[in-house]
Amino acid sequence: MSDLLRFGHMLTGNADAAADLVQDALERTLAAWPRVRNRDDPEGYVRRTMVNRNVSVWRRRRREYLTDEVPESGQHLDPPLPDQELQAAMDSLPRRQRAVLVLRFAEDLSERQTADMLGCSVGTVKSQTSKALAKLRLRLPEAAGTLTRASTPPPVRPVAEPSLDSTVVMETPAQHPAAVDHPAKRPAAGEGENTRWTR
Repeated sequence: MSDLLRFGHMLTGNADAAADLVQDALERTLAAWPRVRNRDDPEGYVRRTMVNRNVSVWRRRRREYLTDEVPESGQHLDPPLPDQELQAAMDSLPRRQRAVLVLRFAEDLSERQTADMLGCSVGTVKSQTSKALAKLRLRLPEAAGTLTRASTPPPVRPVAEPSLDSTVVMETPAQHPAAVDHPAKRPAAGEGENTRWTR
């Protein structure tokens, strides 16, 4: 449940809205359970339902945000935090582009997994991701960097190949006399015989 709530929060940007979205998706999944229970990934079905249901909710709330109401003088508006700025930038994206970014970078899904969840092609996921990141860079340059840095693997440094013309120097045992294994000196015939040890 906590994973679904976190996913809902990424889609909606609001804890209460996320809880409502999860409840709505679970109710719809329960109603379709005879079909869902035979699936390999029932949770994936719930997540896809959340994405699809959030489309209409996101559209309606976006219209509600575009109002010119002035807050009362007694209300205090906190300055936007970086996360809030990122959320606002995400809110400005078309619903499909936002869903693609959430699935690719917040949920760390592959392009194929994202396409399967949204019911579109991998090519559509690639194009929507590219367009969304371009819009974020214009609106908030750090927003696009925040998303892409988390999913970009570190660069791999090429390993230098040894040159074919290089000469391999082999060290002889004479250069390291300490490394030569000398055989133990054997006593001469008769040496050591009839030797008494005294304390």
